[in-house]
Amino acid sequence: MPQAVHYVPILTTLLAIPFTVILYRHWRRKPSALYLAWWMIGVAMYGVGTLTESLTTLLGWQESIFRAWYISGALLGGAPLAQGTIYLLFSRKTAHRTTAALLTLIAVASVCVMLTPIDYTAVEPHRLSGRVMSWQWVRAFSPFINLYAVIFLVGGAAWSAWKYARERAAPWRMWGNVGIAVGAILPGIGGTFTRMGHVEVLYVTEIVGLLFIWAGYHAIAGDRRPSVHANQQPRKATR
Repeated sequence: MPQAVHYVPILTTLLAIPFTVILYRHWRRKPSALYLAWWMIGVAMYGVGTLTESLTTLLGWQESIFRAWYISGALLGGAPLAQGTIYLLFSRKTAHRTTAALLTLIAVASVCVMLTPIDYTAVEPHRLSGRVMSWQWVRAFSPFINLYAVIFLVGGAAWSAWKYARERAAPWRMWGNVGIAVGAILPGIGGTFTRMGHVEVLYVTEIVGLLFIWAGYHAIAGDRRPSVHANQQPRKATR
């Protein structure tokens, strides 16, 4: 039978819904800010992943839910958020190129997840694990995608925090980026435990991570001082 911790993803899903709406409204006020669109997609995928975990707890293990969980969680859990950070920190040309490469890799990995046979002897009634895939080599995709997310999402937030701290430009933006960096790395830690068979750790790190990311975003969005990132500063009028 499910344990109390198995119901935590329900709360995480309920938190992801309003956060997605907030990011959507922010993006609509700045439609040219593609980093906001990607962050919105990232939080939405975060919620889809925890929704599949919630359904597994409530309905039991189901093949379609498992495949949706692996694609939305293991493959799309942090990548869209990382892509948003790339659009924030790098040129649009660079961001477009990395988007094309990332989406191609995720598409190939997702097809493999959809096609792999299931080893039903490894299925547990109310727990999710990639061990049920007969093609275990499919699980090799997720570490590369997750490493990409860590480098650009966690690394980008940490670099931004360091830059704000060095220039003493906006302390709330600094702490906001620290919160995002911490929140982003927690689900990755949970994912590592999941690969070892402890999905319950993931459920806890997901909700704590989302709260840190939301708090960090709120701190940054509430600070009206200019960004230290050159491509986010208002352009000077030309004659």
